[in-house]
Amino acid sequence: MLSAYRDIDGILALAGESVKSDLLQQHGIAIWLTGLSGSGKTTIAGLLEQQLRAENYFALTLDGDALRNTLNKDLSFTTKDRAENIRRAAEMAKLLVQKNVITICSFITPLQQHRDIAHSILGDSYFEVYVECPLSICEERDVKGLYKKARNNEIKDFTGIGSAFEAPLHPWSILNTSDQLPEESALILFTQIFPHIQPASQQDIFA
Repeated sequence: MLSAYRDIDGILALAGESVKSDLLQQHGIAIWLTGLSGSGKTTIAGLLEQQLRAENYFALTLDGDALRNTLNKDLSFTTKDRAENIRRAAEMAKLLVQKNVITICSFITPLQQHRDIAHSILGDSYFEVYVECPLSICEERDVKGLYKKARNNEIKDFTGIGSAFEAPLHPWSILNTSDQLPEESALILFTQIFPHIQPASQQDIFA
């Protein structure tokens, strides 16, 4: 899977000027998955990318953890740096969308102001998906052990424990992962985005 840790110049070279909507037979959009750690964003993003590729669509995933460990490793978790983290991610997604790459963005994006930043950069290509899951269930899953560390004061400002997560005001879609398998959520999302990833010449058919 190609993701944010790869050289962005290499990714853009793959999606160069010769890659147009009529050649790819697709329209680039940014699917922005927002939700608590442990809600299932990364898993759903990976499954959706696999499904898109299986259907011969060119899709890439930008993952929050991968970006934090590479391009954005200079940023902390202050409100200011979190906003900058999202700004950079959205700008990267915009470059890919402009090449008609279906770009799946998996970021906690905890505050409405952060989601507004991404939306302002990506415009009409921004499809906000709230991966909704109660904090209690996310904490039970705790695959990375982060909630335990946050409860033990080993991690400061961890979203949901030391800092707030604001539920999106007007998400384009909501996936409730407390009672859905990741495979179900990915299939629902694929069905929802399908009309929007068709080439411009075919989108009227799905209107």
